[in-house]
Amino acid sequence: MFLRQTGKLRLFFMLSLGGFLFLFVITNIYANEERDRVQAMVLAQAQEEDSVTFADYRQKLGKTITVVEEYFPQELDSYVRFMPLTGAKSQSGKVGLVASASEYSYQIKAFDKLPIQFGVLSKFIGINNSTAVELPARLTTVGFGLETTLPFFNIDKTYFTIALVPTFLTDNWNFRTESFHLGQRYFMIYQPTEKMTFVLGAEYFPGTKPAVSPIVGLIYKPNDRLAFNLIPDNPEISYELNDKWTVFAQGNYTAEEYKVTQNGVKNVVLNYNEMRAGGGLRYALNKNIKGSLAVGNVFNRSIVYRQKNLGKVAIDNGFYSEFRVDIVM
Repeated sequence: MFLRQTGKLRLFFMLSLGGFLFLFVITNIYANEERDRVQAMVLAQAQEEDSVTFADYRQKLGKTITVVEEYFPQELDSYVRFMPLTGAKSQSGKVGLVASASEYSYQIKAFDKLPIQFGVLSKFIGINNSTAVELPARLTTVGFGLETTLPFFNIDKTYFTIALVPTFLTDNWNFRTESFHLGQRYFMIYQPTEKMTFVLGAEYFPGTKPAVSPIVGLIYKPNDRLAFNLIPDNPEISYELNDKWTVFAQGNYTAEEYKVTQNGVKNVVLNYNEMRAGGGLRYALNKNIKGSLAVGNVFNRSIVYRQKNLGKVAIDNGFYSEFRVDIVM
């Protein structure tokens, strides 16, 4: 069963990645001109004394804030993550999980100054379950994103980001209105120096519990090789061994709410929770393509129906491995 599930996931991953690659390629011809124009603008700004520009900030759907050294309008990020069969706490049976996701984002500069980022995300979680609790065979996510960063009034080196992330979380790629959530992120960015960035704000995901979660953290780059990106939900510490290889430690906290069908009843609320901690190596094939392999431990896992009589599964701690590819143009 798990092999069949893994095969389906691989097929989904290939089809999803193929679709995103097609979109990535056909828009590249338009992105090249935009990239060259903005690169020249950013270079001119960087030549100004003590210049710090918010054009360097980028927020991916479902990922932490990053500061990029070179502007690329397009980005394609894909991963496959395996979590082998593990026992369930206080009940017989085991649960195995395998996940795949792809995200495409495109950024423009409106009026040569205002960064506007568009994004689309698809995510699949395959569940192999032998416990007595009936769980869906899959959990699916389709999300879209629109984000912009503005100067915060006249406060020096301070910016305000607004992001809208309409998302559907179901068990079968459905776009039902009951599974729709208009996710929102509002946070301030303060960069007193080129090495230090502070972030403070909140994410609002209506219809979920809790609906509001804080965004508090910092990005610190003491030198050209070492970086501390300590912003939830995906903090990372990385060190560049050389121009090709980077070693990193990472963490993640996931708390998602899906509308699923259970015993023929639609829109039953199912919560998926987990935490991960691990590390790995990232390899830069060139300035446009990076790949990484990470391994670590996954813990505090649970799949819980909001209606208590439908049951829950608390999954034992286990091992995970993840392969990721990131392409920018």
